Amino acid sequence: MLELRAIDCFYGRVQVLRGLSLEARAGEVLCLLGRNGAGKTTTLKAIMGLVPPRAGAIILNGEAISGLPAHQVPRRGVGYVPQGRRLFAELTVAENLEIGLMTRGKGAAVRDRVLDIFPHLRQRLRQQAGTLSGGEQQMLALARALCLEPSVLLLDEPTEGLQPSMIAQIREVIGAMRETGVATLLVEQRVDAVLAIADRVAFIENGRNRRTVAAAELRDDPALVHAYVGVGSI
Repeated sequence: MLELRAIDCFYGRVQVLRGLSLEARAGEVLCLLGRNGAGKTTTLKAIMGLVPPRAGAIILNGEAISGLPAHQVPRRGVGYVPQGRRLFAELTVAENLEIGLMTRGKGAAVRDRVLDIFPHLRQRLRQQAGTLSGGEQQMLALARALCLEPSVLLLDEPTEGLQPSMIAQIREVIGAMRETGVATLLVEQRVDAVLAIADRVAFIENGRNRRTVAAAELRDDPALVHAYVGVGSI
């Protein structure tokens, strides 16, 4: 389980997260919803050690990780797919996957299992990542994260700009990870995408977790989404 306990995060003198608390449980998908600038992406960066909290704590499976340098966090089993994918464009698909495997000392058996999830990438192993389509790059970014065999998976707007068939594949992968006990923290702008896969939804507003509700509750009460995100309907 991943738990954030009253964390404060800043960019310089500007405070972005203010006493933010939430938890992502094993085998569930927790989605972060909120307006632009609410602090959703900063929350993921804080977990990864890219924006270290100045107060509060981040706990992973009973261990405090908020004081770790950023390169150590993935070694604890936290996979991260940032917005924009951040692949090594000049490296091949195989080389990008190898970087993920090396992070926690995983080998060929893990790579084969990941490629079973993304069979299309098997045909692209020698291709440079920068020459893949947008959807293929997103699949590669997700595959690289899964090469860590993570216990927690952080996804920042993974469906952005993708065609419906690719979005459906990503949903399937997230669902499969849930079945294996992975805790997934998902940032999304599209409410329909959230409700299709989420177990719970945390509304982030001005750097705080205003409310966490079951996804089923949002289907029954669309006014909640409008109140916190400014979306009129689901």
